[in-house]
Amino acid sequence: MKEIKQTILIVDDERINIDLLTEIFKKDYILLVAKNGKQSLKILEKNAVDLILLDIIMPEMDGYEVCKQLKENEQTRNIPVVFITGMSEEEDEAKGLELGAVDYIKKPFYKPIVKCRVETHLALKKKSDMLEHLAAIDGLTNLYNRRKFDETILYEWERALRNNSQIALILIDIDDFKKFNDGYGHSLGDYCLKQVAQKMKETLNRSNDFIARYGGEEFIVILPNADIKGATYIASSLKKNVEELNIPHKYSKTSNYVTISLGLTVTTPNQGCKSIAELIEITDKMLYSAKESGRNQFKLTLI
Repeated sequence: MKEIKQTILIVDDERINIDLLTEIFKKDYILLVAKNGKQSLKILEKNAVDLILLDIIMPEMDGYEVCKQLKENEQTRNIPVVFITGMSEEEDEAKGLELGAVDYIKKPFYKPIVKCRVETHLALKKKSDMLEHLAAIDGLTNLYNRRKFDETILYEWERALRNNSQIALILIDIDDFKKFNDGYGHSLGDYCLKQVAQKMKETLNRSNDFIARYGGEEFIVILPNADIKGATYIASSLKKNVEELNIPHKYSKTSNYVTISLGLTVTTPNQGCKSIAELIEITDKMLYSAKESGRNQFKLTLI
């Protein structure tokens, strides 16, 4: 399997420095370039980056301020920042490290040293990402776990607040799963959970749609920037696709096959739901309503 190249963001307002760094790294890495601090922050909103080579002296927003904003943002705080600068005073270096940079390379730089230092930090980043990924994954279903959900819903809620956009939450329960486990045994129960989880993951069609195992036979989906029409379509597709797995369930009172019930809420934060806890609570009530109404269906609310 071909290894995916890591991505470096070069932030410098001088063309000669950009060209020199590009020449060093273009063969082995994906390179993104920003000519000022504001542009770099915009690039990071849309791109995953593994390391940032950051100049300090730039117009409008200097490298210190860029680094400060990166470390205050949950989505960028773990990206290693290496300052590359002509500033040579020890207090300048200390300030950069105090802000959270991992290294400080002075201009004019010696290419082999820059290359070695960057490779070291990228190797550490790769190991860190692997450990973080393992900590966020449910071992049985290979979906994200409850911990990762808690992090993601907070991020998406705050983003929806900033953008005044809608967010949808879907809470899902496998119908009569205890009877499935009791009747077929836990090995087939685990197999059922894996199959349902994989099918639901395949159903989500946008890169920022999120699904996690919420606990036991419950799953939870976050649909950022989703209106009621789009969220309803996803909920309907999830229900339909799981049912079409045709996993036998002779112990179910709902169907001869495994089915799911879903609760769906679409809201604009602070205009509808006032908190994440309220959003989850209302979605849970919608799920309960779906189960009380006969299961294998979804109930929704727009707030």
